[in-house]
Amino acid sequence: MTEPVLKMTGISKTFGAVRALEDVSLIVHPGETHSLMGENGAGKSTLMKILSGAHAPDPGGRIEVNGTPLPFGKPKVAKEFGIAVIYQELSLAPNLTVAQNIFLGEEVSRSGMVNRSAMQQRAQEILDRLGVSFRANQTVSRLSLGERQLVEIARAISANARIIVMDEPTTSLLSRETDKLFAVIDGLKAEGIAVIYISHRMDEIYRLSDRCSVLRDGAYVGTLEREELDADKLVRMMVGRDVSSFYKKEHHPSDSARDVVLSVEGMSDARLIKNCSFEVHRGEVLGIAGLVGSGRTELLRLIFGADSATSGRVTLDGKDVTPKTPREALEAGIAYLTEDRKGLGLFLDMTIQDNVSMAVAEQDSYAFGRRNWAKARQRAKDAVAKLAIRTPSVRQAVGALSGGNQQKALLARLLEVQPRVLLLDEPTRGVDVGAKSELYRLIDDLARAGLAIVMVSSELPEIIGVADRCLVLREGEIAGEVTATPERPIEQEEIMAYSTGAAGATRTEVTA
Repeated sequence: MTEPVLKMTGISKTFGAVRALEDVSLIVHPGETHSLMGENGAGKSTLMKILSGAHAPDPGGRIEVNGTPLPFGKPKVAKEFGIAVIYQELSLAPNLTVAQNIFLGEEVSRSGMVNRSAMQQRAQEILDRLGVSFRANQTVSRLSLGERQLVEIARAISANARIIVMDEPTTSLLSRETDKLFAVIDGLKAEGIAVIYISHRMDEIYRLSDRCSVLRDGAYVGTLEREELDADKLVRMMVGRDVSSFYKKEHHPSDSARDVVLSVEGMSDARLIKNCSFEVHRGEVLGIAGLVGSGRTELLRLIFGADSATSGRVTLDGKDVTPKTPREALEAGIAYLTEDRKGLGLFLDMTIQDNVSMAVAEQDSYAFGRRNWAKARQRAKDAVAKLAIRTPSVRQAVGALSGGNQQKALLARLLEVQPRVLLLDEPTRGVDVGAKSELYRLIDDLARAGLAIVMVSSELPEIIGVADRCLVLREGEIAGEVTATPERPIEQEEIMAYSTGAAGATRTEVTA
């Protein structure tokens, strides 16, 4: 093994009375992808901010880059040492070109004037090195999210970075963009650049990691070599319990035709969805799986009335309620949790109290529309207690919560309308493994209370662990159905067989 490019030892950090890090060490070698895992609040981001100079640690720690001590709390010096951090929220100027973003603040000049042609040529050389398809003279606003990630990487390379930190880089990427990013990471490793990769997604950890270190409650737990990586080990290290405890099901869905809550018949749109029909029973969790682009989200949006259907009917408890708008869906008893909680779900600058009561504000009013703030506050407090939302106060801004607590706040708002059907689109996207466990428990509790739940997920272990049945979409159509039984759970291979159109799926196809 080569000498470490990065050696962090004895790193601690205290914010007031909160101990964010305690005696943490991390060793990274040139040309390796070193994954960093842990629940939200475990200290990953704080550790990386100390590395980048954004925070200074408590006295006593030490950071060495290629054997040279790194001064604390100096971002410019950290950059000069070859450290670059690519955060989940990108820091690009969308109105500037790719070249201008790559050299922003470090413009190529000649005789005191910015040399645009030289800057563009150097930027294009970096892009060619990364093997991207866009050009240096393109405006960033015209690029996809995946391409913008690559611009951030190009910026790091332009600054001769030897250590690149990537914080949840694939959260908003399509599958093909993720594949391109992984290919670029492989290329960086081949050049001897070290990549510190932060992610909650196990499949990414398996695909990329040479080693993986785990933090829990601000402390270093341990490091696994590539050949040691295992879901059970990682989960035990992150949360201190077995992965098998995540998926305990205590609800018992009805199998009687008389207990059908939601029925969807012949749902189609003008773009992708074709003649989809199915039923959901009281107390049942119906999973919807399929490859990216198969139409999972599109189907939920049609049922909720968020998009226009060309044909199809939605019945609730035997009554035709086919919604034309989301308001009609909510009034009928159908609630939808969007996959984009920040863009389409929550009001991040508003309080938990306001977010929770948003859909039922009229219920918290006196005569003539005056708001009953005491009632609204109690509603929010009850929701916080029921869903175990971790917050110091219901007046806390939702944007300040962790991903898992944001998701629970959005779910709390939907539950205030007392729905009969809950449509969940990627309910655990962007949340840590501990918060996932809590959300699975909430879903189980809601099903046990009699809700009919439809859940879309890209994570097959999640579908297998949570759902009672699974519909598989392929190219906008229901390709098949698999059902869990006491003798045999849903199997990943069956879902993939239907997803890809491969022969050999063994369960009976059903489009109820």
